[in-house]
Amino acid sequence: MRVQLVTMPWHPIDLPSLQVGLLHQLLRQVRPDDEVREFHGSLRWAEFLLARSDSRLRPGDYEAIGSDSIFHGLGDWVFSGVLYEDEDWGVAKLHAYARGRQLCADTLDTVSRMRVHAAEYIDRCADEVLAHEPDVVGFTSTFMQNVPSLALARELKRRRPQLSVVFGGSNCDGPMGHALHRNHPYVDHVVRGEGEYAFPALLAHLDAGTPPDDVPGLCWWDGAPGSRVSRANTETRRTVAPADIPSPDYDQWQTEIEASPVIEYVYPKLVVEGARGCWWGEKHHCTFCGLNGTAMAFRAKPGERLWSEIDRLVRRHRLLDVVTVDNIIDMAYFKDFLPRAAESGWDLRMHYEVKSNLSREQIALLSDAGAVLLQPGIESLSDRVLDLMDKGVTGARNIRTLREFDNHAITCTWNYLYGFPGETAEDYARVLDQMPALVHLQPPGGAHRIQLERFSPHFTNPALGFGKRRPAEMYGHVYELPEDELADLVYLFDTEDTGIGGDVEDRLLRAVAQWRAGHDVSSLVMEAAGEDTDALLVRDRRHGWPPRTYWFNGWQAAALRHLEDGRTEPALRRKLTADGHDVPDEEVREWLADALALGLFFSDGRTYVSLPTRTVPLRVDREAGPIPTEEPPAAGRPTAAEGLAAALEDPPAAEGPPAPGDPTATKAPTIAKAPTVAKASTFKAVAR
Repeated sequence: MRVQLVTMPWHPIDLPSLQVGLLHQLLRQVRPDDEVREFHGSLRWAEFLLARSDSRLRPGDYEAIGSDSIFHGLGDWVFSGVLYEDEDWGVAKLHAYARGRQLCADTLDTVSRMRVHAAEYIDRCADEVLAHEPDVVGFTSTFMQNVPSLALARELKRRRPQLSVVFGGSNCDGPMGHALHRNHPYVDHVVRGEGEYAFPALLAHLDAGTPPDDVPGLCWWDGAPGSRVSRANTETRRTVAPADIPSPDYDQWQTEIEASPVIEYVYPKLVVEGARGCWWGEKHHCTFCGLNGTAMAFRAKPGERLWSEIDRLVRRHRLLDVVTVDNIIDMAYFKDFLPRAAESGWDLRMHYEVKSNLSREQIALLSDAGAVLLQPGIESLSDRVLDLMDKGVTGARNIRTLREFDNHAITCTWNYLYGFPGETAEDYARVLDQMPALVHLQPPGGAHRIQLERFSPHFTNPALGFGKRRPAEMYGHVYELPEDELADLVYLFDTEDTGIGGDVEDRLLRAVAQWRAGHDVSSLVMEAAGEDTDALLVRDRRHGWPPRTYWFNGWQAAALRHLEDGRTEPALRRKLTADGHDVPDEEVREWLADALALGLFFSDGRTYVSLPTRTVPLRVDREAGPIPTEEPPAAGRPTAAEGLAAALEDPPAAEGPPAPGDPTATKAPTIAKAPTVAKASTFKAVAR
């Protein structure tokens, strides 16, 4: 049998398709007589845009639409005119949507210029796929891959009706897969859920010409042409065991990308998988998250096997950037996988998703192993809102994690989420008051009201606060389907706003924008005042704060060190007593209040955590735009009270972070988007 595995736009063009790589290797193992080919349609689309636009539509434009416009459906819209054979289909709907959402005019211009090339591109894709005379074409679809995949599938079946077209991937999980099947008759089969067991079983039925009624979760057409019925086999609760998940084959992808003109615009990376599911979600499913779909059960490859796979892929492909797709790191990897990576000698640059309550030692190990980009799922700095999410972490712990990421040269990517049922303005007041003090720590990508996701507790349990829901408005310019079918097909839903709004929401949005804009020129650094003293210097060079240097000695220096781990006031006093410092309770309380007012600590109302980092990270310049104005920034902030270290008025230190645009700024060779940190030497401060 000849099998063609296809990944269409908008898969990231710097990454191989893990799904295609896994299935290719799997078929090699279980069906060695099959001829398996790959079609990297995402790469073809980027090449096509470059050629047809005389290099005006570049891979950066591809990324802007494919990654940054997921919540507006713009990538799918580019191909909707081809799918519905009407170049004007959805144009008026998109422009009406764009006016209501105030979408950027440049973005609309970009997708409009792309759309005029979509029909010719699909025609060329069909030529290339059919040139190899496949018996089966398998599409993998996630996020905005549905419409371009359907457009190509429709053209393939028009030209060669006897071809078997199979869909799978995250867009086909649960009811979405059945809705996709029954509404698109040119899709012969849809694999719902994991494909390692189901896809080979389906191919065996196609070989034998027998009905696939025993393949769990499969959607298929039953009956004679003209009277066919879409069948959906019962989904299984059985998950794919880690031992049955192969190591992916990326040979064809690497050959194609290295020969492509796109290689001049991207840095190729490897994609690996250590675990599936979420061990936290099995016990405390985060209320807003639907990413694991119907397969929450956590399973992980042994750390030794994961390292062996990475080592093999790195050696074979000569690439050091490694993206892991695990929704959460297996905590056992801190004992087996990460030490192996740290001891390997490879200069890896890894991405990982982790839980935010990591210890300092765990963060240090991640850094030593080559983790340069982490997604820690911080989401909020308010204890009560974090409780509403069922995150199992506090705001103070999240702040500590942000600080330690800077200390260990790790870039952090996170978003500030709000709009949770039950949250109040009071839940945000303390955090908003302290947010200007956090400007030196890595900011969120933005503040976003949560959207209702299929498979999340918010979706499956309307009693949590989202009783009314409808398919997200963006699907109106993506699909020509009735709302009841969209309700089964799509992943995102619109619902009534809950939680904060009005002035509090506006204040949160402004505060996050100010944080992002001021971060690149901000630092707050602590180091020893001298080799033979326990005293500490803290240099404050944060945007919006007067430039000052604080000097701490005695019990105050000891307290500052203890608060790096975050402690309550009673716990801090116990630590100081154990150190031999007999300090009156009122004096400690007053000192904490004064330091908090100076923005040297963060407090969630109970726990205090120190904010100074141990180093000044080098940062990649980014375009954050002008710093939004609100109240006068910091001129009126209090000076240190008596008992706190002296506040010395200093000019901005020359040793601080490079200014935006400074040609001497070092760009870190990481896989991260801005803001990015890189390893830097210790800030050398001298007391005057």
